[in-house]
Amino acid sequence: MTHRRTPSESTKTSPGGPSTKDTGSEASVTEVLVIKPSRRAHVKPQPENAKTGGTRAELVEEGERANCERIWTEDLFRWAPGIESRPYIVVVSGVAGIGKSTMVQKVIFDWAKGTQYRRFTFVFLFKFRELNLIEEKEPKMSMTKLILRHYKHLNDEKQTIREVLQSPEYLLFILDGLDQYKHKLDFTRKKLCSNPDDSYPIHMLITSLINRTLLNGCSILITSRPTALEPLEMAKVDRYTEVLGFSPQQRLTYFKKFFGDANLGAEAFQYVEESATLYTMSFNPSYCWIICSVLRNYFTSAEKDRGAAPRTVTELFVMFLYSILTHNKTESEDLREILMNLGKMAYSGVDKGVLVFSEKQEIINFGLQPVLSTPSPSGFLKMILQKESTLENTTYTFIHLNMQDFMAACYFFLDPSGNIEELLGKLNSCKDDRFEILIRFLVGLSRTSVTQTLEGILGDFERKPGVRIMEWVKQKAERALRGRDKSESLRVCQWLYETRNKKLIRDAIGKDLKMNFSNTTLSSLDCAVLGSVINYCGELEDLNLSHTSLTRECIRRLAPGLSCCRRVELDSCELTSACCESLSTSLSAEHSHLTVLRLEGNKLEDSGVRLLCEGLRSPHCKLETLRLQSCGLTSRCCAALSSVIRTEHSLLSELWLGENILQDTGVRLLFEGLKNPNCKLKTLRLESCGLTSECCAVLCSALCLEHSCLTELWLRGNDLEDSGIHLLCEGLRNPNCKLERLRLWKCGLTSGSCEALSSALCSEYSRLTELWLDGNKLDDSGMHVLGEGLRNPNCKLEELRLSANRISENEKKNLKLLEVQLTGCGRRMKITT
Repeated sequence: MTHRRTPSESTKTSPGGPSTKDTGSEASVTEVLVIKPSRRAHVKPQPENAKTGGTRAELVEEGERANCERIWTEDLFRWAPGIESRPYIVVVSGVAGIGKSTMVQKVIFDWAKGTQYRRFTFVFLFKFRELNLIEEKEPKMSMTKLILRHYKHLNDEKQTIREVLQSPEYLLFILDGLDQYKHKLDFTRKKLCSNPDDSYPIHMLITSLINRTLLNGCSILITSRPTALEPLEMAKVDRYTEVLGFSPQQRLTYFKKFFGDANLGAEAFQYVEESATLYTMSFNPSYCWIICSVLRNYFTSAEKDRGAAPRTVTELFVMFLYSILTHNKTESEDLREILMNLGKMAYSGVDKGVLVFSEKQEIINFGLQPVLSTPSPSGFLKMILQKESTLENTTYTFIHLNMQDFMAACYFFLDPSGNIEELLGKLNSCKDDRFEILIRFLVGLSRTSVTQTLEGILGDFERKPGVRIMEWVKQKAERALRGRDKSESLRVCQWLYETRNKKLIRDAIGKDLKMNFSNTTLSSLDCAVLGSVINYCGELEDLNLSHTSLTRECIRRLAPGLSCCRRVELDSCELTSACCESLSTSLSAEHSHLTVLRLEGNKLEDSGVRLLCEGLRSPHCKLETLRLQSCGLTSRCCAALSSVIRTEHSLLSELWLGENILQDTGVRLLFEGLKNPNCKLKTLRLESCGLTSECCAVLCSALCLEHSCLTELWLRGNDLEDSGIHLLCEGLRNPNCKLERLRLWKCGLTSGSCEALSSALCSEYSRLTELWLDGNKLDDSGMHVLGEGLRNPNCKLEELRLSANRISENEKKNLKLLEVQLTGCGRRMKITT
């Protein structure tokens, strides 16, 4: 059948680019995931082509595949549990270069061969970029005419187009590249097309098709970048899917196949794993191809000739351009002029949001026709631009969105007439993110060490743009990092990272800066950027990441920066025990400045805390405050914690362990650590730890030791009862006891404990200034006994809290009167009932 041959032929593009080089197109077809609605999103979305593997990393490394269903392309239209019927409208989204169009080619190829999608008699492919061109020339058209315009052979078939459209259930329409469509689909329109022979604007035909008023019963596959999905929220889409790219194992396989040498491929991949930037980019097949192209040249060169391997995105693209220029150069070409024209066109596209360049317009206007119209155009251009012949026009796109931004940035360093001040003005006034990747490349190219390799081929790069860009970045960074916009702060950190300029970073950040990225979402690459920037700075006052979901990979990438911070807040970050190895590394770093670490509300468990304790025991560790409330701990971690506070060089003075079921057995081990003369603990919080009076004898003996440092003890929510308090008060009366603040909320106390408490308050050695007894069963008789202790001249208590007890209103008045009397005698006293 003619039609089965035609689509498969039309999906081919000209050679050059990641889908046709070295590994073949099959290697670029990756799995598709059906994403459920519970997926998290950024507070403020990043530019789509800046996202580099965060989604894939989260799903693979944190086991979040519970939120999605893995399927392959042949199953896109199959019924699955949880949906009422077979899906008719399927959306496949994914970032640029991830393999959406390659997937479309595979669908059509498999259908044409008869191996998949056999129930469809006809498959019609429409590319939105082509529809833009058609719509410019013909404002209105019928669906019948639109199909025949693309598939002229249907006029000659024995089965006419009219007969074909009478059985829509056997038709599959593929609409590729919604993000490239200049019209916004409006599904709120009441008047839509229902007859394939009626003429309408093409965007209304598409809307009608998706809305099922036209050819109801047909199947539709739509591909798009994530940034263009919003209009489809109003459509009746049956299944949303996302192409997530390569898993770690698939990346390794790709490298081995690309290099043709498994050992060399594995060595190159190991290097990529060590670089957060390259590793998180490599999930994307087109990025993976660029990375492999660069690293193959690097790893196949003699070690003495290698130089530095790429670390940043700019370095990667510079080395890629250098590689294709040196391998595809002809003597007759003026490379600088060609690249200037190419860069100028690229910048114009970035500025105007143009991704597809017409041979009849932009290619002519920017002087590229002479080099592209020859029978054998420049080899290096074929590696940068991808040519596609549509129905009536030839168009070019850059092999990757970031290649367009990179060439646009190069333009300002190659062309002396490039107006950098005008550009900076545009960057300052721009309200969207179209220049975001361009800025990063501009910053990266401002480092003279980066452009040196290209200067050997293209001549000197202009220096003035780099100087001005660095000045601009510093000004923007100083302002943003001291503001409240977290997205803007992260944005400038990405620029600072690209500079790799320690002095500029230190000047922009300063020593006393507090960075706040709480309640946001950070990818592992974002964390690598923050970790590196803080590490370059050398010292940071405070880093707040609380309530920000962080994976093990995120913490690993942050680790070099964490050790440079004085205070780090990681409470409620969904951390697990696997994160503690990297945290331990930060604590034990030789240059560690970390004195306060908040980890409450994370499921670290005993195994995680034991890992953490390895770092805490290091002679380099300077931690003074550690918060571990509600971390899923049991008595099994207490021996490790006890060993930490016994360590001679430990500086730990504040330990929060509340809301963990440590029980008496665990806390007794901890109290044994308190007895050690090396222990410097001043504050210990043990709220709701499942304790009873059984642990109080060991606690009392620890408080009685001469070297005891403990001044604040929280025991709220433990069933200590009166017997436990009697033991505790023996310690309070000891001359060595230094306790000043004691919290005994909800400890099951009755008035039977008040005599012991009163005697402790009367002791000449007592230093107690705050006593909280809220939420117990104390009554008026207990208040009379406690009052005697308060009146004693040895009593140093300044605050007594008694709310939620069994005290009568009359006795509350007596206590208030006692407060007034004591205050009148020069005592500081506050009694809360």
